[in-house]
Amino acid sequence: MSAPVLDLIIVGAGFSGLAMAIRADRAGFSRFAILEKADRIGGTWRDNTYPGAASDVPAHLYSLSFAPRSGWSRLFPAQGEIQAYLEDLVAENGLGDRLRLGTTVRRASFDAASCLWRVETDRGLLVARVLVGAVGALHQPARPALPGLDGFAGACFHSAEWDHRRTLAGRRVGVIGTGASAVQIVPAIAGTAAHLTVFQRNPPWILPRHDRPYSAGAKAFLRIGALRRLYRASLFWRRELTALFGFTRVSWLTAGAEALARSHLKTAIADPDLRRRLTPSYRLGCKRVLLSDDFYPALGRPDVSLVTEPVRAVRPGGVVTADGTEHPLDVLILATGFSPSGSYDRLDIVGRGGRTLAQAWRDGADALHGVAMTGFPNLFLLLGPNTGLGHNSVLAMVEAQVEHVLGALAWLRDHPGRALEVRPEAQARVRAAIDARLADSIWARGGCGSWYLDAAGRNRTLWPGTATSYRRQTKRLRRGDYALIGPA
Repeated sequence: MSAPVLDLIIVGAGFSGLAMAIRADRAGFSRFAILEKADRIGGTWRDNTYPGAASDVPAHLYSLSFAPRSGWSRLFPAQGEIQAYLEDLVAENGLGDRLRLGTTVRRASFDAASCLWRVETDRGLLVARVLVGAVGALHQPARPALPGLDGFAGACFHSAEWDHRRTLAGRRVGVIGTGASAVQIVPAIAGTAAHLTVFQRNPPWILPRHDRPYSAGAKAFLRIGALRRLYRASLFWRRELTALFGFTRVSWLTAGAEALARSHLKTAIADPDLRRRLTPSYRLGCKRVLLSDDFYPALGRPDVSLVTEPVRAVRPGGVVTADGTEHPLDVLILATGFSPSGSYDRLDIVGRGGRTLAQAWRDGADALHGVAMTGFPNLFLLLGPNTGLGHNSVLAMVEAQVEHVLGALAWLRDHPGRALEVRPEAQARVRAAIDARLADSIWARGGCGSWYLDAAGRNRTLWPGTATSYRRQTKRLRRGDYALIGPA
């Protein structure tokens, strides 16, 4: 018996996958399945349960515009509150019967004869007109290639794979990394560990966070829909203005933000030598700008040490740095970030003519607006290449991409049995425009290397403009960018 044909298959049940499912359902495309390899939805917020895990975007902006919540407890929500919001989305929108947890995609291939996607999973075959990849941009943990790491005798785990069975109380704990996860972890565990050693390669730029709980009065204010929308808009446009005048290029705002960050550091750290080691040598915005009010004070504690010598090797009893010093440790935490390609380079996706996604991206990840690719009809990516944001809520990008996919679904509904494929010249045109903007960006001229760059040194991660400009270009599908293929 052949599998029934679905409108679409969504791979991944994090923010982007759920957004796609809700909007597709409301638009009348209700025959879909959401495939999730884990036994629970949530994506990033399911996996990252480390102490101190929280959003660095305000809650009323880091939520879906078409599924608002008035009762957020504080400005920057913690992991558990975000996870609860995502689980509520499933229940409130009746997605449970189309959600397939514990289902791993083994292979997805486009059948040119039928213009359908055949998705092979460990639980059987599914067939759909459209395949949507929603596997997340920051999903696969990046483990450092350190000699001896596998021989460490104590507990060793990545921040995204936190081992809650391990106690840190009274232990000598090391944290490798001072990026976004580390600045939340270090304050949360300082004082619990007998001694905490933080290994820093390059110091981050850190601005004040100013987190606070919402008062009862503020919550009542935000229960009024019009006022909540106005508040959300104010949060959005404040961040858009930073991209208009800085954060994507070196400008007068860059220097101003650097002065604010230096003042924040000076206020928190009295020791001039420690302050010097925590001062970046590159321009603000070249790497991810972090928000924290408690990271610097944690480093100033007598039971916390900052080590800036490069890590040379890991031994059973600790970490050895380039100066030959061995730092004895009982627990080693790898706060070393994620592979920027997410899970796309781990999926076996085969397009028209048998060409795989890995082959198409051999010279670098590329897609029209980060959403669709020539050679892969009816395949759409959420948070694909060059759709990350360094200044605003990435959900603004997700919602624009979802609208783009809905436009494709509507077009396909009028042309049964056919498929949409990006025209090569359209993809090349958009790629050239992005590369031209990136050539003069803060990420190219800011004096740093970062995970934003691929092996060839090209930024395949971030969008070089505002979220508004991306939405203007992407939200409405331009039919001239696509060709209808298949039987007429």
